[in-house]
Amino acid sequence: MDGCAEILSDRENIRIVGDRFVFQSEVLFPSGGNELNPAGQEEMAKLASAVLDLAKEIPSEINWVLRVDGHTDNVPLSGSGRYADNWELSSARATSVVKFLISRGVPADRLVAAGFGEFQPIAEGDSLEARSQNRRIELKLTEK
Repeated sequence: MDGCAEILSDRENIRIVGDRFVFQSEVLFPSGGNELNPAGQEEMAKLASAVLDLAKEIPSEINWVLRVDGHTDNVPLSGSGRYADNWELSSARATSVVKFLISRGVPADRLVAAGFGEFQPIAEGDSLEARSQNRRIELKLTEK
């Protein structure tokens, strides 16, 4: 992960939290949607390039995956839109990122999509700032 961290650490839209890369959902997606917006596509294209560069440096005996985790805030969805709840939205966003990375050459067998809904907040409370921080995509390079 260190090589990836070096490649991505100077990007303004990425925060590194421990061993994870965190993108705020507002950078990647329209409100309530799972389709990457143009800025999100640009950020994920940079990420795909960095992952492909890093993959060349990972020893072949390491069976690695990039886990893409979708997270939402704690505001319930109305249920009348495309997604019934935050589980569905967070899963759809993670899947959208995975599919985009695959389209940019990242091997599908090296990717995992997971949705966490609102149940793994990184900021406590109901303030606008806390909710904004909790709407995110996290990426973590890990062994299978």
